[in-house]
Amino acid sequence: MGHSLLYNNFIKPHIDNEDPFLIFRDGSSISYQDFFSLSKKISRFFVENHISKGDRVLFQLEKSIYGLAVYTSCIMTGAIYVPLNDQYTLEETKYFIHDSEPKFIFCNSNRAKEIQKLKLKEDTSIYEIDPINGFLKFNIDEYKELEDIQTVNSDEIISFLYTSGTTGKSKAVALSHNNLYSNASSLKEYWHIQKSDRLIHMLPIFHTHGLFVAINTAFLSGLSLYFFEKFSLSDLVEVLPKSTLLMGVPTYYKRMNASSLINKDLTNKMRLFISGSAPLSSIDQQDFYQKTGHTILERYGMTETNMNTSNPYEGERKPGSVGLPLPDVQIRITEGNSKIPLPAKEVGMIQVKGPNVFSSYWKNEHANQESFTDDGFFITGDLGYIDQDGYVHISGREKDLIISGGFNIYPKEIEDLINNHPDVKESAVVGVKDDDLGEVPVAVIVVDMEFKYQVLTDLENVFQQNLAKFKVPREIKILDELPRNAMGKIQKNLILKLIN
Repeated sequence: MGHSLLYNNFIKPHIDNEDPFLIFRDGSSISYQDFFSLSKKISRFFVENHISKGDRVLFQLEKSIYGLAVYTSCIMTGAIYVPLNDQYTLEETKYFIHDSEPKFIFCNSNRAKEIQKLKLKEDTSIYEIDPINGFLKFNIDEYKELEDIQTVNSDEIISFLYTSGTTGKSKAVALSHNNLYSNASSLKEYWHIQKSDRLIHMLPIFHTHGLFVAINTAFLSGLSLYFFEKFSLSDLVEVLPKSTLLMGVPTYYKRMNASSLINKDLTNKMRLFISGSAPLSSIDQQDFYQKTGHTILERYGMTETNMNTSNPYEGERKPGSVGLPLPDVQIRITEGNSKIPLPAKEVGMIQVKGPNVFSSYWKNEHANQESFTDDGFFITGDLGYIDQDGYVHISGREKDLIISGGFNIYPKEIEDLINNHPDVKESAVVGVKDDDLGEVPVAVIVVDMEFKYQVLTDLENVFQQNLAKFKVPREIKILDELPRNAMGKIQKNLILKLIN
């Protein structure tokens, strides 16, 4: 029988485990044993339809058990799992398909019909799937469980997660079996995660936080998850008294702080509240402590690196800090992209090295050369400093990334759409503070007033056709001109002052 690092540690220990893995909103559940039985049947389907080691499997569907089952089927067959946000439009999805060149695409019926009209590679197969009813064109129970597990080396790739910068196209981060295992095992120990825990899972499962942090630590510990499609305060209130862990984004905690239903009695069985994917404000941290008696544990990670730092489980959790480097993770603050280290409390570029860090972007040698130093550190693009106690503080982002409710929004993508309009002279998209989501995108355009109303109508249609809802600008504001520096570069900090 073949084996891999992830199969041996995430799956094999649970083959006969009858304990609940996922507990659903209606109170029903699926055991680890039954979940991996489903996953082994999907794996058999993969093999009989000629999926080989290294083939890409693209999955785009609302949050459901099937996304997790296809992920673990990729572990068993050596395929590469490519999860996509189900909110992406066809135009957005088309790029990811052409870039990743998947052999299988799993998506809902409507998206499948749209994709079938595209020019795909001849060996690409599209399969319709429903979050409740599962696979629509075949009966998965007709397939026997796969027994011959693929042998995969620890440095081979298990997943592509797409990220992006403010310039250029989205990049596929190629994550290895060891990247995922090393990080999950560190987090399990660092956060004292154990089988007796009950984790509230309201995050999406197409990015690192909801998929690799939450699910992989569950596999290592054998805990049970309360598995919800999305964040809901009423659902949260229902399960908090029965739970011990919550992994969330700052928006969750803002909404909890604003609710009279959240109090110390409701949360007295909770062991740990974790926040990530966007900065947590010190005010929200303090308000939550006053309300519940719990100090939120903030950590810092990226798609390319998984988790890098965490405030300690035992010890001081500093408001405004993302904590200490995790075991085996090296972090240094440098002058720009150099290797010149800066002293404590001096802001510079955050660079990271460790078994958690990816080794390359897929088919993007230029980005690979720009992203790593010659001694193997990844240049994160985040600015920050390390204080006198060794805690890391994030000061800002080198680029213009907007984080709204934990989702990344890249202004250039929206600006390019706006600038395609013939009557728009120039544009900029900036992140404006929002009490609920942290930030929201706002577009600023320069346009002759006689075309104003037509342009605004046109842009709303363009956004609807080309952007996921969370990317659509909250407002479109009009200025006579955009402020620029002496080199002609648009000054977004001045734009924020003007529109505020």
